[in-house]
Amino acid sequence: MTYFDAASGAPLHPVAREALVASLDEGWADSSRLYREGRRARMLLDAAREVAAEAVGCRADEVVFTSSGTRAVHTGIAGALAGRRRVGRHLIVSAVEHSSVLHSAEAFEADGGEVSQVAVDRTGAVAAGAYAGALRADTALACLQSANHEVGTVQPVAEVAERCRAAGVPLLVDAAQSLGWGPVDGDWSLLTASAHKWGGPAGVGLLVVRKGVRFAAQGPSDERESGRAPGFENLPAIVAAAASLRAVRAEAAGEAARLRELTERVRARVAGVVPDVEVVGDPERRLPGIVTFSCLYVDGEALLHELDRAGFSVSSGSSCTSSTLTPSHVLKAMGVLSEGNVRVSLPLGTAEAEVERFLEVLPVAVAGVRARLGAAEPATAVRGDALVVDALGKLCPLPVIELAKVIDRVPVGATVRVLADDEAARLDIPAWCAMRGQEYVGEEAADKGTAYVIRRTT
Repeated sequence: MTYFDAASGAPLHPVAREALVASLDEGWADSSRLYREGRRARMLLDAAREVAAEAVGCRADEVVFTSSGTRAVHTGIAGALAGRRRVGRHLIVSAVEHSSVLHSAEAFEADGGEVSQVAVDRTGAVAAGAYAGALRADTALACLQSANHEVGTVQPVAEVAERCRAAGVPLLVDAAQSLGWGPVDGDWSLLTASAHKWGGPAGVGLLVVRKGVRFAAQGPSDERESGRAPGFENLPAIVAAAASLRAVRAEAAGEAARLRELTERVRARVAGVVPDVEVVGDPERRLPGIVTFSCLYVDGEALLHELDRAGFSVSSGSSCTSSTLTPSHVLKAMGVLSEGNVRVSLPLGTAEAEVERFLEVLPVAVAGVRARLGAAEPATAVRGDALVVDALGKLCPLPVIELAKVIDRVPVGATVRVLADDEAARLDIPAWCAMRGQEYVGEEAADKGTAYVIRRTT
């Protein structure tokens, strides 16, 4: 098997494994105690905090270790909002934040707060001016990821931080995907990260709160980690996380160049080996190891299983790979195709031969899935001057497949109405029109589901 899902969780780095095993013997005691074993544990904890601070570019006493990156996000957002309650109860997030940020925003909104969501362009990037436009006198906090976890697009954090600083609003940066590659630029106020994203063990998160940021930790107080992360620290895991962060940073420059060349190869060649593919995300401002593309007329779950059988572990933002049966909120916010979505995220050390083999396997896998899905003839009827396709009860990508089959049956200038009740159709039909040069007219009310109207232009 070849693992190409490092954005979800990177394989444990050899340095992390060594540090974890060694600290199991040395770091088991209570680091708050004054006896010898406690002092030894405290030394290990302090050293790990210094390493993390050096990697982030902050003071050691600004670093808090949490039980996960998600916990770091929840604690950071809740504490910053509570610390600035007197300023107001307005929160700004981007539309493509990690679910941990969006869930915090939902909880804040349910508690009476107000949330503004900043839109992104088709590459997944926000505009610094859009954040500036969302700032208000009662804004307590703004949040922005350093880079997107699904498509790899790098966000303009430094520019957004400058606008927030000028308005007196702290900016929390989710740096989970990027911290292993380098520090986050800009005058940000809070930062979060997760060790399992850079090859450390799962269960270790980082929360950085700059000095001078108003912060009120929520929940019962605890004497550990500045009162911001209650409970006995998992010291062996923390030591391993810090050791692996230092190790990956030492090799980051060389690996970044090498992996960027490999993902650029995928970006450049995938459309040539697989028809009807859209490569998504910014082609330049992106993380080195992530490349994401969507294949028309393909069921995402079926494609992932096909690739798994061929020996490749990849991820997807397609609705049919999700228990919620809704498309990725990131792809939806970008307005790009979600069906048949594949995210390839290369771990450190990925060999060129593995990427070449993936490019050989991919077209065969896609063709096989398309052949299985594309056999049925669409149910159609003529109503007025429009051809109506009944795709009710059919999940992605079937509504788009049936649209593609009938578009040539109507003359140029005529319309097709697709009746569908799958939520993914709301995203995929307009995206298909953009890819195929057809005009997406919009939605119309229907007795069941929604009618999507398309005008043939070519």
